[in-house]
Amino acid sequence: MSPLEIMKSCIGQEFSASPSPFMHWLNPVVKSVEAGALEFEYLIRPEWLNPIGNLHGGITAAIVDDVLGATMFSLNEAYFYTTINNVIDYFSTAKSGETIIAKTLIIKKGRQFINAECEIWNADKTRLIAKGSSNLFKTEIKKNT
Repeated sequence: MSPLEIMKSCIGQEFSASPSPFMHWLNPVVKSVEAGALEFEYLIRPEWLNPIGNLHGGITAAIVDDVLGATMFSLNEAYFYTTINNVIDYFSTAKSGETIIAKTLIIKKGRQFINAECEIWNADKTRLIAKGSSNLFKTEIKKNT
């Protein structure tokens, strides 16, 4: 099975097929998968909060980076890509016990670089929590597929 097919087989489930230990810790549920576009759901846990009880910006940034990495796998590329920058705008807060949705999209795919975006929404997608944009670079590290 290709990485895209594996991801599609996980729709509605926790993404336990990920090769990333960090993604296992984040424990997303796969909501939708297309080549270059994912939707993952996360349940905010108490250890993800900042001192005033809101979702920590660092966790938000980590979700953006990690789910965009998973989006690269949905492209079935032969090589790994690495993040070279992350720009994140924070618009709203979220609390422990809330569900958030991360939606990704490949904006431009070149031979060496990919530009991608991620939006993080509340559960019913009425409130944008954050939006991130990243550029990723094709490494010389070949995947074992």
